[in-house]
Order: sequence, then structure tokens, then C-alpha cells
Amino acid sequence: MAMLRMEIALFLVMGFIACVYFSAGRKSTPLHRTFSGLLVVVLIHLGLDGVTVYTVHHLESVPRLLNDAVHRLFLGSMVLVIYLFYQYIAILVEEETGKPRRLDLVARIFLAVAELGNFLLPISYTVTPEGNYSSGPYMLVPYGAVAFYLLLCAVLLAVNSKQIDRKKKRAIGSALLIEVTVCALQGLNHTWLISGMGIVLMTLSFYLTLENPDILRAELTEQKMSMLYLKSQVNPHFLYNTLDTIRIQAQLNGDKKVADLLMRLVDFFRLSVKVDRQMVALDDELELLEAYMELMCYRYPELNCEYDIDPDLGGVQVPNFILQPIVENSLLHGLKNKGYCGAVRISAKDMGDGKMEILICDTGSGFAKGKKAEIDQMLLTYAKHPAKLEGNSIGILNVQKRIKLLCGREYGLTYTENPTGGVTAHLHLPLNEETQK
Repeated sequence: MAMLRMEIALFLVMGFIACVYFSAGRKSTPLHRTFSGLLVVVLIHLGLDGVTVYTVHHLESVPRLLNDAVHRLFLGSMVLVIYLFYQYIAILVEEETGKPRRLDLVARIFLAVAELGNFLLPISYTVTPEGNYSSGPYMLVPYGAVAFYLLLCAVLLAVNSKQIDRKKKRAIGSALLIEVTVCALQGLNHTWLISGMGIVLMTLSFYLTLENPDILRAELTEQKMSMLYLKSQVNPHFLYNTLDTIRIQAQLNGDKKVADLLMRLVDFFRLSVKVDRQMVALDDELELLEAYMELMCYRYPELNCEYDIDPDLGGVQVPNFILQPIVENSLLHGLKNKGYCGAVRISAKDMGDGKMEILICDTGSGFAKGKKAEIDQMLLTYAKHPAKLEGNSIGILNVQKRIKLLCGREYGLTYTENPTGGVTAHLHLPLNEETQK
């Protein structure tokens, strides 16, 4: 009865975790869908675990057919749980490193073989003074599959250790250590029946460190504070130089252009301090960018800005304040070296399959030697870097962090070099007008 009480307690704990997780509400991503499925299967597995603890100790009163059925379902669900753990870790590693998952087909084949072996091979029961447990050939294939999936996870962790965020690496490592330890203890003491405890501890390891909604909200708050700081620290050189340009123009003549410049400057600051929403319409982002670029093009007459925006995308929700930092980066690190003589082209297009791409292409001097690799690595390992409030690459790092957090890890910022010179920033975003605001 003590083992049955433990199984009930584990089921209640996981039931509470599942309620909190599903009530938090979050974007549907491969990682989220996998963890959601994992929680459901873990609850089913714990329920079957409790049933088998009862039936295996009442062999004389429980029909053999029923006992066999629940034990096979119990082991089958255990294999599926460990398979989903592998899938979760594989997706997480893919997001961290950018490397495609190459072992999914092998993992699915092992799953099919394990489930077939579990349901087709003979089953028997061992009775001892310490307690009863199921045994027989039916156990060999599923337990072998569990060992195989744990080995796959360990290999993924070892091979990609340097590219995985430290917090995620600790979560994966601790979860694997817990499950291996529990499996070893269960193997040495067949009557302990503690496999459910190992699975619950593995799930809690991921939930508390990677999937806890309170942690995600804290990250969102950190990003919002970074954005507020950025908007309050508009490049002072841009401000001073623009005002000086306007002053000189005013001294030379009372041209209407001065009034227009002043109006655009006012527009820029008015729009740049709109921080009440994390997501805004693409049209709003472009309005801010146009105000900024009109001032820069007036200041540098040989600088041009071109737009090619699909009019159907104007209402699409995008993270607030992501275009101006990227364009400013193009000017300061590309076109500045060419005396601000050149062009910046901004385009937005529907990529299909619910996705859109915004391109910011400049005709500047391009990346310095080794700089692109440095930027690529920073954008790939964005989660390892704290939100920056000063220094180089401040704009693109925080843009990357906010896109990943607000839109999903499959979206984000990348750079390519143009064959004719200059660079292009690629912003991949979801095509959804009802994105979180």
C-alpha cells in the first residue's frame, strides 16, 4: 500500500504541474507542443503505474488478462515518455545550435520495435516475500529502448555541450542523471517499483528550469526593461548632429524645409517613446523608421532609402522597435565607412506557410574580416548573453532576444553578405495579425 500511496502522490504532483502549465498560455512552438504531449503521457503513465502496483500484488483476485493488459500499457507508456524526453532535448539542442535533427528516424524505428515487442512477447510474474513484479521477455525490448534513448540524449548533450546555454545544459544533465540512477536502482531492486519517481523528477527538472511560466515572464520583463532603456538612450550624436543641421539651415534661410525637418524630428521622438505595447503593427514600425531615415537622408544628401513593402502586411503584428536599431546599425557600421554615400533598402514579403521576412539591405562596406562569424555566433547563442545596455551590437542582440521571446524560437534575425557589397539583415517573423500584444 505504501507504493500505491507514493504513485497517487506523484500523480497529484504532476496533475498540479500540468494545470499550471496549460493555464499559463503560451505560443505554440515545437518545444511547447512536445512538452505538452509529454505532460499528458506522463500523467497516463503514472495512472497505469498505480494500477499495476495494485494488480501485481493481487494476482489471485485480478484476472490474468487484465493484469497483462495494464502491465503492457504501463511499459508501452514508459517507452513513449522517454522517447518524448529525447524529442524535447533534440528540439532544444536544434534551437540552441542550429543543427538539424538527424536521429529522429532511428528514434521512431526503435519506438515502433519496442512497442511491438512489449505487446507481443510473453509476460510472467515473479512473487517474492518483499513484493511482486512483472517479468519475462516482454520487458527486454522496451527497457532496451529506454537505455537507447537515454544514450541518444547523453550523446546530444556531450557533442553540443559548448553551444548549449549553461542553464539548459544543467537541466538536461541533471534529468539524465536522475533517470539513469533510478533505472539502476530499479534494476538492482525489482520490487521497489520506483520508475514513476524517476520520470516525475525528470519532468520537474525541465519544468522548473526551462518551462516555468514565472521564469518566462521574468525574461519578458527583462526584455521590456532593456527596450525601455534603449528608447530612452537614443544615440546622442544623432540628436546633436541633427539639431545642428537644422540650426545651420535656419541661419541660412527661413525655408519651409526647416519646419518639415522639425516636424519629422518630433514625429521620431513621439513614435520612439511608444512603449506601452510589446507588439505593434508593421505600419507603425515603418512610420518610425521613415521619420528616422528622412532626417538621416537630409543630413547626408548622398544617402538614399528605398521601400518595397507588401501592402497586405501593414497590419501584421511585429515586436516593437526592431527596425530602427537594425537600420542604424547598417548606417554606423556599413555606410559610415563610405561617407554615407549609398542606399538602404527595406522590403517585406509574405513567405507563405504563415511566415514573413523583412529585409534590410545596405550598400555599405560590409563586414570586417571575422566580424560576420562573430555576429552569427552571437545571434545563434543569444540566450547565453545578458541583455546589453551598452557597447557594440547592442541593437541586434536585443532585437534577437525580443523576437525569440515574443514570436518563438524558430523566428529571429540573421545576416548575409551581398555579392555586390554591403550586408542584408533578414528578420523572420510570424505572419499573424493577432500576435500577442
